[in-house]
Amino acid sequence: MSKGSVVLAYSGGLDTSCILVWLKEQGYDVIAFLANIGQHEDFDAAREKAEKLGAKKVFIEDLRSEFVQEFIWPAPQANAVYEDRYLLGTSIARPCIARRQVQIARREGAQYVSHGATGKGNDQIRFELTCYALYPHVIAPWRIPEFYSRFRGRKDLMEYAETHGIPVPVTPRAPWSMDANLMHISYESGILENPKNHAPSDLYQMTKNPEDSPNEPDVLEIDFAKGVPVKVTHVKEGKSRDTALEIFCYLNEIGGKHGVGRIDIVENRFIGMKSRGTNLNLFYSHAFIRFFIQSNLQCLQGFWYSPECEFVRHCIDKSQESVEGRVQLSVFKGQVYILGRESPKSLYNEELVSMDVQGDYDPCDASGFIRINAVRSVKRV
Repeated sequence: MSKGSVVLAYSGGLDTSCILVWLKEQGYDVIAFLANIGQHEDFDAAREKAEKLGAKKVFIEDLRSEFVQEFIWPAPQANAVYEDRYLLGTSIARPCIARRQVQIARREGAQYVSHGATGKGNDQIRFELTCYALYPHVIAPWRIPEFYSRFRGRKDLMEYAETHGIPVPVTPRAPWSMDANLMHISYESGILENPKNHAPSDLYQMTKNPEDSPNEPDVLEIDFAKGVPVKVTHVKEGKSRDTALEIFCYLNEIGGKHGVGRIDIVENRFIGMKSRGTNLNLFYSHAFIRFFIQSNLQCLQGFWYSPECEFVRHCIDKSQESVEGRVQLSVFKGQVYILGRESPKSLYNEELVSMDVQGDYDPCDASGFIRINAVRSVKRV
């Protein structure tokens, strides 16, 4: 007898392909769900593969526009950068994927949702905190003793795949764990697990080596409203993009062309481990004038649908109401340089700060200001 239906967050990779077959072995009817969030994927081949592996149904849905507008754009509004470097590409994608996964489960009357995240990483938390907020019936194979005792690593999975005729895009020589979306592409596992080892140059698929990038910069103007881009224009070519998805993809294109966004990090996982990975981060964060930092930990740790994160996002939306204007920048050899900025709501007063014009400021006022701030220091002497 069937144990019920389960909607599996399916990527077509090693882990989720094996999990699909394993869930069927356990007596579940599996519905495979693959989200298009900008990864380079042969979606027709992925559908065919899932069907051959025995998926009852296969859903492949284009979430790119909502991913940009509802999940990526709030990140620059809050300047959500984890540990000053990581731009949360995977962290922000997970609640987007899991939300649609839950919607499919409800629509199909499935009793469970499932994912391929391991028991050591952050993704299990991100997926499940979203699911528990929206649909709290989760099967996590990598935390089921029967599963992780049988599959102690990727080698065991590859042997299982070979035995069951599961084609997988990895080999023992290059067992990369890769996560790609519009926002970034990241790699873990294999040679990267030793933080001393150099990342192979062929990992970097989204960006050129800065040494091989063009010898002339691209100059862009980005128009903002409420803290997010609403238009990007190539100054020399005069061409513009004005939808969220087009803007984001174009910025990625220019950033990748000039080698912008490469990082190699050892980060702190939520559960207390450190992990090493290489990331090709999205272009936009380098171009923005930063306002303040909030909610990066909430995104990293999977609390996107928590009451506190919803509260913070409402506060961020309020804080961005007056953030509008235009930034002109140069993209060149792995770097982004701000050339100028303007805003109709700017608090900048050229006359007030000028060294050549007195304006309506009385320098004598600074004496009292300095004395007040010096009270603690004077009393300490």
